[in-house]
Amino acid sequence: MRSKTLVAHLAVLSANLIYGINYTFAKDVMPGYIKPFGFIFLRAMGALSLFWTVSFLYGQEKIERQDFKRLALCGFFGVALNQLTFFSGLSITSPINAAIIMTTNPVLVLLAASIILHDRITFQKITGISLGIVGAAILILFKGDFTIDTSTWYGDLLVFINSMSYGIYLVIVSPLMRKYEPLTVIKWVFTFGFLFIIPFGFNQFNEIEWQSFTLDIWLKTGFVVIFTTFFAYLLGTIGLKSLRPATVSTYIYFQPVFAAFFAIMLGKDELDLIKIIATLLIFSGVFLVSRKFN
Repeated sequence: MRSKTLVAHLAVLSANLIYGINYTFAKDVMPGYIKPFGFIFLRAMGALSLFWTVSFLYGQEKIERQDFKRLALCGFFGVALNQLTFFSGLSITSPINAAIIMTTNPVLVLLAASIILHDRITFQKITGISLGIVGAAILILFKGDFTIDTSTWYGDLLVFINSMSYGIYLVIVSPLMRKYEPLTVIKWVFTFGFLFIIPFGFNQFNEIEWQSFTLDIWLKTGFVVIFTTFFAYLLGTIGLKSLRPATVSTYIYFQPVFAAFFAIMLGKDELDLIKIIATLLIFSGVFLVSRKFN
């Protein structure tokens, strides 16, 4: 059990490492080469093809009929609504605002898990999430440009809906992870999610001018499809096999840490005391949420 739990933690940590790196790559592709909804269409279609290809190689697992409704809801909340609202919101509000709002995700997961899965909201979990919020907020706010005004409220609302939808997804997909293999679950989640995305992203996908892509853009687009979508979603699902939704969601606080340290590696940022303190707070928060004390 300990080895499975360790693998689960490493899987979720790796997924958030990918998300942290993704911010640097995705912004170079969108919207100059691919418009937001077209990019979502491409990501979902590419990852879906990979999920089904791998599943054919490793064998098919039968899904019980009553579980398809839950899988469809997972596809709606975890893929379609999640990605469409985030990209729409980000185009209206600032990246700093969006990052701050996304720190609400573990709180929303905690509330949803208490309602749907009847998980207990303990003082330990609240303390851990609070430390994570403070750590992530320190990293994000020290970049500046955080604004609260009427011009960004709609974008902020869409990002909050994105945070809420992903929180609901983590909670409602969790029971399926106790029943099926991660690959089986995620391929069906993306199958339904892609169906919801088609009406919104098909036209922008058709507008992509592939001949304008440089090698650099091809590589960054491939990273977003293969790593940020295929591997990151699969790793997150593997994590949910052994971890509670609240624990998985808390790892979101590592994304600004990874983004900052990736920027440092590229020479675009510097390591300082603020980043070290913020990272220690986030580590402490995740430890408290995931650890069971007697």
